[in-house]
Amino acid sequence: MPKMTFIERNGARREVDAPVGLSVLEIAHMHEVDIEGACEGSLACSTCHVIVDPAWFGKLAEPTEDEEDMLDLAFGLEETSRLGCQIVMTEKLDGLVVRLPAGTRNLLND
Repeated sequence: MPKMTFIERNGARREVDAPVGLSVLEIAHMHEVDIEGACEGSLACSTCHVIVDPAWFGKLAEPTEDEEDMLDLAFGLEETSRLGCQIVMTEKLDGLVVRLPAGTRNLLND
């Protein structure tokens, strides 16, 4: 089974099983990684914002315009920022590394 690594807010690295076909958000929830995902992956918020390791960023599918619009609302946006709900695990992404941002902005609860 493919694996991926989450770098948590405190800098700790967590390697987890990453089933093919699940999103990074779903994988995070499966392993109790602290990613909110307030809209449950419906692309209506930016609370599943992750920063993709630069070595992996180019291997991902291009973000959609809707994802880019939501990323504009994300806290701590970086050049390799993506929404976890939009990154779907494949065999090709075995070893993927993502870092959690320092915080999130939940506009659904504002």
